[in-house]
Amino acid sequence: MAKIDDSVKKKVPELRFPGFTDDWEERKLNENVENIGTGRSSFKAGLDYSEQTPYEVLGSTSVISYSDSFDHSGNFVLTARVGANAGNLYKHSGNVKISDNTVYIQSKNLEFIFYLLTKYDLKKLAFGTGQPLIKASELKNLKLFFPKKFGEQQKIGSFFKQLDETIALHQRKLDLLKEQKKGYLQKMFPKNGAKVPELRFAGFADDWEERKLGELVEQIIREVPKPNKPYYRMSVRSHAKGTFKQFVDNPENVAMDKLFVVKKDDLVVNITFAWEHAIAVVNEENDGLLVSHRFPTYRADGKSDIEFLHHVVSKENFRRKLEFISPGGAGRNRVLNKKDFLKLKIFVPKIEEQQKIGSFFKQLDNTIALHQRKLDLLKEQKKGFLQKMFV
Repeated sequence: MAKIDDSVKKKVPELRFPGFTDDWEERKLNENVENIGTGRSSFKAGLDYSEQTPYEVLGSTSVISYSDSFDHSGNFVLTARVGANAGNLYKHSGNVKISDNTVYIQSKNLEFIFYLLTKYDLKKLAFGTGQPLIKASELKNLKLFFPKKFGEQQKIGSFFKQLDETIALHQRKLDLLKEQKKGYLQKMFPKNGAKVPELRFAGFADDWEERKLGELVEQIIREVPKPNKPYYRMSVRSHAKGTFKQFVDNPENVAMDKLFVVKKDDLVVNITFAWEHAIAVVNEENDGLLVSHRFPTYRADGKSDIEFLHHVVSKENFRRKLEFISPGGAGRNRVLNKKDFLKLKIFVPKIEEQQKIGSFFKQLDNTIALHQRKLDLLKEQKKGFLQKMFV
């Protein structure tokens, strides 16, 4: 692709395919597509597919029902006419019925139209506060910039279609890995009442033992004075979703005079939201950050494997235990009892098996994180291309 000199004031995108140099032209959408309309079929939601009802009924976001007849045929870009999904686009093909709550577009250059409207963001057309509305008549008169040559439209549409297919492929891989992890978590830890898991590494056959958490970790206190200049503090997400850092630009607004340092592989609990499963292991990124007294910190050094414990405390049955020892009303009134926390009992194998399990899940988590980063990067790249490849 060729990048256009910013100093050249033309009605052209910043980035385009070689061989195309003409200015883009502003036209009404209706002048560049074959058909824009609103579906006319009412429907009964929830009908199942059968030989008697082989035709899909399209609604605001996807297939919503099936019918014994169809009233539209071909390839479509669709969006909800009214409601929260007004402006959200999707594509569909075939012999279909289209509901009367759905606006559709048909065009020979449908892929280009789909991404052109994605970049424009049709939600800008929606009006009304309670129930946003998009009219087919508004779409018809919408003025947008189009390449003069149909070939350039085709190239742009094909490029973004391929990019979306790559994104979808990475999303499927990521979803599969997450499902595999769920399966392993079910099989590699004993179920309620059992003393051994369904799936184990070779060489391990002993029963798991019930131990108090206080026998597996010990509290560590690294007290420091509150900084007198801006600093980063760490917090723990609810629902066992890890840690995050926050920038404190004015330490004078922090009431406490003493804070505490956390280190990589510390087990940290947010006592005010432990009932909401706010427990995590500190990662390398947050090593050395500060926390308040509301985040008691524990180490597993020599007593157990921290990666193993990481996944034990992330399970739903452990959340219920945290909830039970966090008495009080809603929100911040429900504070974890730290003494009761160390009395919680969990089943654990010998340290060697813990290390095997912990290492296995750490590697799996690293693979999931790698795929997540790839997926996020592709989505960011798509955003950039949408900005640069349209006027």
